[in-house]
This record gives sequence, C-alpha cells and structure tokens, in this order.
Amino acid sequence: MYMMQLNRAIDRGCGLKYGSSAGMEACFAGDGIVRPLTEYAFYSMGRSKFKFDFAPKSSSVIDTEPISGNLNDLPAVTVGLISGSDLEPMWDQLVSSYHYLGYQNLLGHRLKYFALMKDRPVAALSWSAPALKLAARDCFIGWSAAQRKRHLKEVASNSRFLVMPWVRVPNLASQVMALNIAQLTEDWQQHFNHQLLLLETFVDSRYFKGTCYKASNWLHLGHTRGSSKQGKGYRYHGSPKEIYLYVLEPDFRRIIDCRQKPQPFFNHPPQTKRKVEELVVILEHCQWHRQLVADLNLDQHDIKTMAQELIKFHRLFHDCFGRIEHQRLGLAYISGLMSNAKAKSAEPIALEFLDKKSVRSVQMFMKNYRWDHLAMQGTHQSMLAPLIESPEAMITVDPSEFAKKGKESVGVARQYCGAAGKVENCQSGVFVGYSSDKGYGLLSCRLYMPESWFVEEQEQRRKANLVPEDLVFETKQQIALKLIHEVVATGLFPAKWIGADAAFGSDMDFLNALPKELYYFAGIRSDTKVFTKKPKLGLPAYKGRGRRPKKIRVLSGQPKERSVSEAARSGRVAWKPVIVAEGAKGPIVAKVARIRVYLSRNGLPVGDQQWLFLRKNTDGQIKYAISNAPKDIPFKELIKASTMRWPIEQCFQEGKDQVGMDYYEHRSWPAWHRHMIYVFLALHFLLRLRLLFKKNSVADAAVGSQIVISSTSPQITEHGGNVGNR
Repeated sequence: MYMMQLNRAIDRGCGLKYGSSAGMEACFAGDGIVRPLTEYAFYSMGRSKFKFDFAPKSSSVIDTEPISGNLNDLPAVTVGLISGSDLEPMWDQLVSSYHYLGYQNLLGHRLKYFALMKDRPVAALSWSAPALKLAARDCFIGWSAAQRKRHLKEVASNSRFLVMPWVRVPNLASQVMALNIAQLTEDWQQHFNHQLLLLETFVDSRYFKGTCYKASNWLHLGHTRGSSKQGKGYRYHGSPKEIYLYVLEPDFRRIIDCRQKPQPFFNHPPQTKRKVEELVVILEHCQWHRQLVADLNLDQHDIKTMAQELIKFHRLFHDCFGRIEHQRLGLAYISGLMSNAKAKSAEPIALEFLDKKSVRSVQMFMKNYRWDHLAMQGTHQSMLAPLIESPEAMITVDPSEFAKKGKESVGVARQYCGAAGKVENCQSGVFVGYSSDKGYGLLSCRLYMPESWFVEEQEQRRKANLVPEDLVFETKQQIALKLIHEVVATGLFPAKWIGADAAFGSDMDFLNALPKELYYFAGIRSDTKVFTKKPKLGLPAYKGRGRRPKKIRVLSGQPKERSVSEAARSGRVAWKPVIVAEGAKGPIVAKVARIRVYLSRNGLPVGDQQWLFLRKNTDGQIKYAISNAPKDIPFKELIKASTMRWPIEQCFQEGKDQVGMDYYEHRSWPAWHRHMIYVFLALHFLLRLRLLFKKNSVADAAVGSQIVISSTSPQITEHGGNVGNR
C-alpha cells in the first residue's frame, strides 16, 4: 500500500529519469554529512522486516533486504517530493530512527523527498531555512545585512540526507543529490513562489568527509565558529562544522547587487606584538577542548570570561618564573593543553598561540629555562587546598604509564604499561592525589627511573636528559612514601585515609611505613595470603630423627593460611548489595563484604588484625583491599573509603582525555615534570571553572559529585557521600 502511495506522490512531483553524475564511493548520515562506504557504520538489520508504529491506511512494512552492487547494474533511481502526502510520517520515522541527528521540525520553508530504486526507498532528503548568519557564507556572497534580510529566503539548507542503512551502493549518494538538486528549483518556485539562488549544508568533520558534496561540485567555504543558537544568544559547543555551498544561479551577485568579500580568519587575530597581555585576545578565539565546553555549557560570553579567568589564574604563578617573557610562554603552554588541538607538545602549541619563531623558546622553556618548579607546585597546592580539603578525605597514590617509541626519552624502558595491560616501551610516573566530598585533584608526582638507567653505560644518556646527578634508584613504593610524607608535612591537606592500588598494597613494608595517624585502604592481589583466625605458633615436635626443629611454625591442627580469593568463597563471607555510585546510566550496584584477617608472611601471621574488604561487581569480578581501620569502624565508612580511591583514576582520565597529559614529546627530566605540573594546573583551573560556571547538573557533578552509598538490603540503611562518578 505505501509503495503505491509513494509512486503517486512522485507522479504528483517532478520525477526525473535516471541520469549519470560524477560521484565518489560514499554514504550519507545527514546534515550533508558523508562518509566513505569503507568507514560507514551500518545498522545491523539482517533480513528482518521493520514494522512502524503508524500506517497511512493499512499496516506498513519496510523491506530491509540489503541492496548492494554496482549502480549501473541496479534499477534506475528516481526522486520524488512527499511533503504533505500520506508518506510524510514515514519519512519522519525513518529519519528519526536512522539519522545520527534524529528528526525535529524543520525551520521556515521546507520540502521533503524520498529517493526510490524501483519500488523501494533508498534515501531521504530535506531542504529548509538556511542559517541566519554565517560569516564564511556571507563573505563569499558579499551581501550587506539589509541585502541578506531581503534575499535569505532564496537560499535553502540541505538539513537532512540519509541513505537507508540497508543500502550499500557506491556513488548512489552523489546520484541522488544530482537528481534532487535538478528537481528542487522547480518545486521551490512552485510551492513558495520565489527562485533559489544558492544551497548550503554543514559537515561534521569529526565523523564525515563531505565526499559527495565535493564530487557534486559544492564549494567548501571554511568552518563555523562552533556555536549554536540558544534563546536570544548563542552557546559555544566547541565542534565547528565545515561549510559547503552550491551555486544554482551563476549570476546571483548581479541579482543581489553585491561583490564578494575576503574570507574572515577565525582562529585568532593578527599577531604582531608578543606581550603577555595580548594573549587574552587570542584566547578569546581559541578552540577550547570540546568536552570542556560541553561539560560547562559555555556560551560566547562565557568563553570571553574563561579566557580572562585563565589570565588571572596564571598570573598567580608569575613569581615562579625567572624572566618576564617566561610568563607569556607559560600562559601559551597551559592554553595549548586546554585547547582542541590533537597534538599538545611544544611545537604545535607555539605555532597555534605564538609564532614559528617561538617554537624553540617554548621547547627551551620546558627543558632548561630557569624557573622554580617546586615553587609552582607549592602555590598550586596552597590554592587548591581551600577548595577540596576535608578531615574525612583520602590521600591517594597511584602509578600511571605513558607509551613511548624509541629509547631516548628519560626513564623509558620496557616495563608494565597499565594503559596497554602488558609490558611495553613506556615511561611510568608515581602520582599523589587527594579526594574528598568537595572534589579531587593531583598534588605531586615523580618520574620512575628503572634500575637499568643507573648503570655506568647510561651516564651519557642521563646527562643528555638532565637527570639530577645525585639521583639514585628508588622503587615506586619508596618514591610514593616520600611524596606522601611531603604532602602530609605541608599541613594543607587533612585526611583520614591513605588509598593505594595493589602495586603498593601488596607491599607490607610500604604499608608499615605510612603515616601512623592515618588509616590505609589499599588494594591487594587475589593470591595474597591471610589467616582468618590467628593460629598458635611453636616448634614442631621432634620426631626422633635428624636435626631438632628450630624454626617457629604454625602448629598442627591450627588454622592454615589461605588466599583472599579462597576466603571470599568461604561460608564466613556475608555479601550485602549496595549502590556504590550514581553513574551516567543510573546507579552502580555491587556486593560488598568484610572479614577480619591477619596478613601472612612466610607462612606466619604478622601484625595486628585487619579488615579484608571485598567488592563483587555485576560481572562477578571481585576486588580485594586491606585496611588497618579499627575493629569498631562502621561498615559504611569502609564502603565510602573504597570509593574514595578512584578519583585519582578520574584525574588520569581527564588529564589524558582533555589536557594532553600523555601527548607530550619532551625527553628530559625537567621537561617531563614541568609538563605534569602544567597538567595539574589545567585540571585545577577546570575545577575553578566548574565552581564559577555552575549552570547545570553536569558542571555541578564534576566538582564534587555525591556518591550515594546505600544498601539494597535491610542490613544497611546508612547513606554516605563521596567524590567522583565511577
């Protein structure tokens, strides 16, 4: 039934015969967005029938049998206008279901089309009102504001273009576009009583290449500013789109009575003087990281405020620099880390925010220009502390690895890389963070130098990378202890807990060397040996032969040591389901338990009785942790402590995803640490921005998200708060 209606709709329109058109192998996903077939992500519909929840006159079923092959070997393509027909709801449903932008009511004059191959729809297109203001387009046309107001109705926007997901035919997209453009001018004149001069569309270059538009002779004019209309103003979303224009009437400028203007340059204004004060103008036009502007919901006014706040923030560290020009270089570097640039090393940052001559200066600024790294770290800590300090907080320690090629970067070696989950060529750093119910941040770090770097043969390499001459080999546990004691000694970060992962928690000497006034909550490996009851020790009875026993052992008949994974399977463990976090997709539920144990060393119990904490995730995986918290501590506090260790991982994720924590190309010891302190400052500044721009729940959640710790069983009824959203 719907096919007959579609054919009648085409008959009422201006159906065109199948014709040839230059095209490239491409497939559409809307807004003029094209992707080569080799990249296109099709929906997996198989050979099933897709039923719609509406029917024009009877139930409608779409045949989703795949269509593929050579365009010349398939039935001819026709394009028909279906606006106002019984098939328009079907168009709406298809676009809503399969277009990556979905469907919403189109603005201004609009027309909708189906493309048919024999009796089956293969594509859906729409044309509607163009953008009110578009700098690149307006300069290309050359019209004045008054002329634009008068002639804007003579421009149409290709607002949707969708090739059905079961259609995989090279060159089909450009064929359909050519047929539709040829028909569009007559339909527009007939329905709206005025001619079309130009067509426009937008391509999101993050996902698509605009192949079909290029093949169909559309003109690429540049990029949008990355803003969208919001109420009476605009909101900056940080995802500029490519602008394409198609000229229908070659003599359009004579009709409008205008002349083409030079294209604007959006990235930043002309850079003449290189003083620190002038960088603020550049920053107001910077393409900030998309996730940053999305989280904070920034508009154009906020972007200006953000740039000004960054200037003020960085000015607080000016006393750490040796010369005035270092202030400019440092401001450019932190701006580069927060920008939308893919590469965030010294050279691309200098080219983006300064000039070609400054590349060497930025490199030397990070490597051997004289400025006080420790003073900058101290200022960072003293400014961060009032924002997040709490007596119930946790000081956290964790390693993070950075994959590297070659052998020349300082500290690089084949070692375990957490990001890759295997032994790789990488650098590894030890980081100390802090988390409370107010927020979280990174406080200090140090690069781990493998023992192989301290052999005599590596002396020249150490000198080339400016490794301190008095530096000696230290394990990650030794480095972590020094950093933790330094943080505690500042007195800026009161805490109740110290959190660590299994790399540190499985080292008993590390746990014993931690500050005694703090409780630790440390991950341990599943094969860690413990005693659930303290056994009696003594010398085994002499059997009458051989040497007499001299070594203390667990006496016969006493409780034996077992691994924590075995303890988790014992009948002593009472699992309780709790909501440990509020995630993006709803509550995160896990089962938790705790039992009292003694750690084992060389087959003997050592130390005082401790808490073994177990957490079983929905996938059945169990995580183990040990804590020296007192026996009478409420269970809810241990559950809360278990969540407080993860914000340092969140710092790593934000650092690597947003501010280039792992995108550096520095090789020397000073440059690695200076890069990391600037990553700390960037994350610190983001926290301050979230406090400044508390506009929505996303921004609020990022500052100090409340993790709800509640039970789904009657045994636990308490609630607790914590940071993060993991």
